[in-house]
Amino acid sequence: MAYNQILADRIREQLQFLEGTIEEKEMMGGLCFMLNDKMCVGIIKDELMCRINPDQYDDAIEKTGCRQMDFTGKPMKGWILVDDSGMKNIQDLQYWIGLAVDYNQYAKSSKKKK
Repeated sequence: MAYNQILADRIREQLQFLEGTIEEKEMMGGLCFMLNDKMCVGIIKDELMCRINPDQYDDAIEKTGCRQMDFTGKPMKGWILVDDSGMKNIQDLQYWIGLAVDYNQYAKSSKKKK
């Protein structure tokens, strides 16, 4: 399953000036952008995946193009998917990425300890 390369480039443009370590990892048939060793945003097929503050989840899924992430068949609170209708312009994309970046500092790292 391939992911949207154009969306990947759009995300890279938004993340390139952030402070911290940005790492790209291909996983789950998509692409994940790690910020400071924590999953932040990603792409599954043609959709933007964002890890946001669970307190903002209910408001977020009411916005155009946004839906709950149910990758495993069970809704994952704090994770959303945004389709093309929710990120047609740069301001919309910046909004979603901004939510994920803002939450990143509070998110728990899933990095395994050695």
